[in-house]
Amino acid sequence: MTGHEFTLTATGPFDFDATLRFVEDWPATSGLPSDGRTLRFAYCAEADWLPIGVTATAAPGGVAVRTTRPAGPAIRGEVARILSLDVDGSGFAEIGESDPVLGELQRRSPGLRPLCFWSPWEAACWAVIVQRSSMLIASRLKQRIAERYGATVDLDGRAYTAFPPPVSLVNADGLGLPEQKEEWLRGLARAALDGVLTTEHLRSLDPPEALAELRALPGVGPFSAGLILIRGAGAPDAFPGDEPRLFAILREAYGLPQDAPASAYRKVADAWRPYRSWASFLFRSTAYGVGEDRRAGAAAGQTGEDVRASLSPGRRGSR
Repeated sequence: MTGHEFTLTATGPFDFDATLRFVEDWPATSGLPSDGRTLRFAYCAEADWLPIGVTATAAPGGVAVRTTRPAGPAIRGEVARILSLDVDGSGFAEIGESDPVLGELQRRSPGLRPLCFWSPWEAACWAVIVQRSSMLIASRLKQRIAERYGATVDLDGRAYTAFPPPVSLVNADGLGLPEQKEEWLRGLARAALDGVLTTEHLRSLDPPEALAELRALPGVGPFSAGLILIRGAGAPDAFPGDEPRLFAILREAYGLPQDAPASAYRKVADAWRPYRSWASFLFRSTAYGVGEDRRAGAAAGQTGEDVRASLSPGRRGSR
């Protein structure tokens, strides 16, 4: 691997080790391997849709990054978005001081920031693939698509497969998915090529407008729209208006009644501005035995977008 190196500096608390712990067994990455010190991944950069390999390690005050090809400002910005280092997080702790429930989670996982999908395009594809499927099967299907249509990048002597760019799937068939899902993926590919399903476009909109635009895309429901905006584009201050699983966590955390309306959850989240996405991620990833909730749901045979697309790692629940 020819090294092109740069450093990303965190503004506000950040713990790269917490990121590494989170990524272990994350189904959307098909069991991305980790040695406990380094994050390695390959993806097709939004800047040019060409494959690139990324190696990230802890550095004083941030992360040291090495890429397989030259990384200009656009790609550096993408890597920063993936690690949520493109956001000034210095005010997040103050919100926890005024909200003791959130503050307790921050104390339990200090410096944990959302780890995003490599692109909103890949997040959207995962959201479609995982619908009405187990996360294990969905991760295998996603990996097979990557192996068939994507590119392989060598990182430190190991091959990593990048999920294919939208141009590779815009006319693809025989993906091993139901016909409806394959048609949805082709529609999402067209949206990405048109510039709709991109970080730049989605984060240029107010969150409600972005969510509405995403819900108009093929195969994208309310839950998937939130996933794409929050964990794909990395928008730091969005709150999905229809997510039963997150609502259940917040009900328990804040003692809300079972029949609490959506407005009650939005009122709780308003106190987290301008970090509503970060706070929601923290609740999903660390709060109230969420991993156990996921396993219990699977044992009960739960199905549907709101459960299957939650992106819970093996030991932690998250979006």
